Amino acid sequence: MKIKICGLKDKTNLAQVTLLRPDYLGFIFHPLSPRYMAHTMFPADLESIPGTKTGVFVDSDFNEIDTQVKQYKLDAIQFHGNETPAFCEQFSGKGQTLIKAFSIDEGFNFNTVRDFSFCDYFLFDTKGKYKGGNGTAFDWQLLSKYNQEKPFILSGGISDENIDEVLNLKGMNIHAIDLNSKVETSPGIKNIEKIKHIISKLKSHHEL
Repeated sequence: MKIKICGLKDKTNLAQVTLLRPDYLGFIFHPLSPRYMAHTMFPADLESIPGTKTGVFVDSDFNEIDTQVKQYKLDAIQFHGNETPAFCEQFSGKGQTLIKAFSIDEGFNFNTVRDFSFCDYFLFDTKGKYKGGNGTAFDWQLLSKYNQEKPFILSGGISDENIDEVLNLKGMNIHAIDLNSKVETSPGIKNIEKIKHIISKLKSHHEL
């Protein structure tokens, strides 16, 4: 199970996080987000960092995404809004990993994801007031309704306090966990000790 640290916006904190070697680093390009990073980090700041550099976009237009992908040399694109399959598929075959996020509640129809089969991964997040970063977990048992054909990233309220519950989920095709607001000291500033604790739990689990 891989780790994605999302919502980074501070250069010093980014340096601390990269020392932990997460698999994915998420940068939010949505101006309304408190974790918007385009004013605090520049392309040069992301040049030599390890991990898959992931740009998170919310209903941005094609040119905006294309520009940021090229400027920041992003390895992955995460569509976290109401983007259509046709829109997202325009980015297929360009070299970036494609991730489509879905907001999950009891009424979510998992058949919806079929139209995005060209994406490399799905991301299942909690449906809430904001497009991500709500800090609450959805009922993970709802994932039993998903056919598990495509690996997914689990997001929404994952913390050092409930990581054991995630690790105990059975029959789930979880590619990675997405850590954001529950491992922060303030929006965009990650708590290194909490992340270390989660990484330790993951390592112990895989050694069993």
